[in-house]
Amino acid sequence: MRIRLYQVDAFASRVFEGNPAAVCPLNDWPDVGTLQSIAAENNLSETAFFVPSGDGFELRWFTPVTEADLCGHATLATAHVIFNILDYARPAILFETRSGKLNVAKTDGNLLQMDFPALPPRPCDCPEILAAGLGHPPVEVLAADDYVAVFENEETVRNISPDQSLLLRLDLRGVIVTAPGRDVDFVSRFFAPKYGIAEDPVTGSAHCELAPYWAKQLGKQRLEAQQVSQRGGRIVCEVQADRVLLSGKAVTFMEGEITV
Repeated sequence: MRIRLYQVDAFASRVFEGNPAAVCPLNDWPDVGTLQSIAAENNLSETAFFVPSGDGFELRWFTPVTEADLCGHATLATAHVIFNILDYARPAILFETRSGKLNVAKTDGNLLQMDFPALPPRPCDCPEILAAGLGHPPVEVLAADDYVAVFENEETVRNISPDQSLLLRLDLRGVIVTAPGRDVDFVSRFFAPKYGIAEDPVTGSAHCELAPYWAKQLGKQRLEAQQVSQRGGRIVCEVQADRVLLSGKAVTFMEGEITV
């Protein structure tokens, strides 16, 4: 079986920025073991697979070790491939996923805008392992799909060097660290060793948690965000009731074919 593969830098305006994702178009679904093996071989934080279905596409995401319920940057990368390489003519793409229906549309500002479910985090006690793993006590801790550790400033977030072996022991998916930004509304980083991801360069799904929190803190619905990983990337967030619109750019790094 031969499968086309595209590697795309998502939330980036040029290659070598943002978060790289692999995207594989399929005619139908192979077994889960094959999908997981391809994702492990790619060894990127996410590999996206999609199959035509009705008026849209079925979309699934895999980390090197497991299937994910939601992934922003790989969704953006997939939409980039469908719009710009496969010449999809409609103005918006409908995806059927494990997290429900997701829409990605082109905007007037030459961005791709994803319509995702909001995941507002709730305040919680700070687990001892979390504080020890981050090496710095957060100002506030919340939880949704991930722990959200809030710090006083951007410099603290940039300087955190986590103990991955401790974060691996936490019960949730991963850990988001965040703070007010100097040049943007807020900054963040994301660690998910349980999913085989020491640090994710730019995490769309994390902003489904971050955007509702910072919208409430800052009293504004539209926010400029930056994930301050080594590669870095910017995301425009807009909170609309129980949805979060995440906008960004993507660029193609590589095209190829794999044989399974």
